[in-house]
Amino acid sequence: MKPGGGGKETPKTLEKPSTVYTVQCGECFKWRLIPTKEEFEDIRSKFIEDPWVCDNKYGVSCEDPEDIEYDSSKIWAIDKPNIPKTPVGFERILVLRKDFSKFDAYYITSTGKRLRAITEIAKFLEANPEYSGVSVSDFSFTVPKVVENTIPRIVDGKNGASRGKKKKKSMIKDDDNDDGELVD
Repeated sequence: MKPGGGGKETPKTLEKPSTVYTVQCGECFKWRLIPTKEEFEDIRSKFIEDPWVCDNKYGVSCEDPEDIEYDSSKIWAIDKPNIPKTPVGFERILVLRKDFSKFDAYYITSTGKRLRAITEIAKFLEANPEYSGVSVSDFSFTVPKVVENTIPRIVDGKNGASRGKKKKKSMIKDDDNDDGELVD
């Protein structure tokens, strides 16, 4: 699975407005666009026990051309499968670091508070009994892996860049993941 985005950051979520969610078919390995973040999270949350296939998308089969081709025109990242779906009342955001080295994950509460760690989640849940049905196990700060060969080769130091740093190679294919998301 792959999440991703491009363009300017929006002040409220810090996610890129051109984020595109994709999933890779478990049978034909073609990339399919997923229309919403919620649908993407639902697929990702149960990907191991219920692998996604083209027939899951209305009017699509493995015989159809893929929706999007994997190439280096966008920054791709690959998400791990089975990350829990974000609980109601929270928003999970991913922010790509300026040097393209990795993402940072945050959860935003309904009051706009940004939570950056499981310990902050636990404190928030304890202080807000209206979330009594929500557990810290419903959250994950696991982030997608940036696919190295999709990072722009020429990056201006002011805009964030890897200045000669070597990047680890990743076998993960995500626009953020093998069933994933795209980042511009």
